[in-house]
Amino acid sequence: MDFSLTEDQRAIAEMAGGLFTDFCTDESLRDFDESGATLMQDLWQTCIETGLHSLYIPEAAGGSGLGMTELMLVLEAQGKGLGLVPLWRHQVAAAALAEFAPQHFAGVLEAAASADQVLTLNTADQSRATGLELTATQNANGWELNGIAYAVPGVAEAAAALVLVQTEQGVRPACVNFETAGLKRVEGVLTQGESVADLEFDNVQLPAEAVLPSEATGWLETRAIAAQAALQLGVSAEQIRRTVEYVTERVQFGRPIGQFQAVQMSMADCQVALEALRSALWQLCYRIDAGLPAPSEALATAWLASEAGHKIGHVAQHVHGGIGVDKTYPIHRFLYWSRALSLGLGGSRATLERLGDWLATHDTLGWKYDLEENHAI
Repeated sequence: MDFSLTEDQRAIAEMAGGLFTDFCTDESLRDFDESGATLMQDLWQTCIETGLHSLYIPEAAGGSGLGMTELMLVLEAQGKGLGLVPLWRHQVAAAALAEFAPQHFAGVLEAAASADQVLTLNTADQSRATGLELTATQNANGWELNGIAYAVPGVAEAAAALVLVQTEQGVRPACVNFETAGLKRVEGVLTQGESVADLEFDNVQLPAEAVLPSEATGWLETRAIAAQAALQLGVSAEQIRRTVEYVTERVQFGRPIGQFQAVQMSMADCQVALEALRSALWQLCYRIDAGLPAPSEALATAWLASEAGHKIGHVAQHVHGGIGVDKTYPIHRFLYWSRALSLGLGGSRATLERLGDWLATHDTLGWKYDLEENHAI
């Protein structure tokens, strides 16, 4: 196995790392918090100028046509910097429209590739205990939508969203423009500063092509999981780096607290959780880029991301002691992001239940053992 990145991938990672380092200093993040804004406008504009906003959008739709691996590298840098820009949702939503309805959404894709319009999406409703509460019914003109799509992120900055709807044929994504008649938004802000809204649908009429086929649901969710896990990888890696730096300098009882065995073991456990997530994420991105199925790999990655975010976030806060809960000190922001990402992924328990259901209904051991793709290697 060759885990080395290509020269182009390294260049993308270095550019993204430098960009988020420059724009996301602790001082600028504090100022952004105090501003009450939900988008780092200068950072987003620079992402557009450098093409980072359209890496994953296909070339035929005006984007760069790169893979999930390249997007993962950018999102890891974004997670380290806590840059509040709509990189992954915009690109994954546009890529879904390009994959399943390119002709109908040609104008939307052109606007997305140029960043004249921002797209967003929400796939977390499948993990809600009460299930989906947004239904779509076919009629002579296309579809009629009724119900609520809860906590759709990025609505304040976007022009349209992909949301999941329950149909007679199963769960399907629907693309909804926010100016559509009968759609009401109840807006709010998530703890880490991102805009969010409940979307209330009252006899909203959509054309037939606006509801994507059933197979788009799994396609969309797999990529949404990879993107959010990449962000979590960056968030957690930076949490560990900052915490190690802190325990190296913080002196208690005459020596740095990093020399105490309990602190060392806690930080070692965090590093193990981080590397487990990294391995699962890289495999998931490889399978996406290779066009291989990855339903169980996606769920496993989502679980590892939720678990790593929880464990590393709370250990980092605990080891920092009282200063960890001082909002003038930056470490708390990483915990806010970890919790938001876990919610977006569906949470540990709900994800593990879905993975268990998948395993219960599949009688093969997996690609490492008895699927054809392994034997072809």
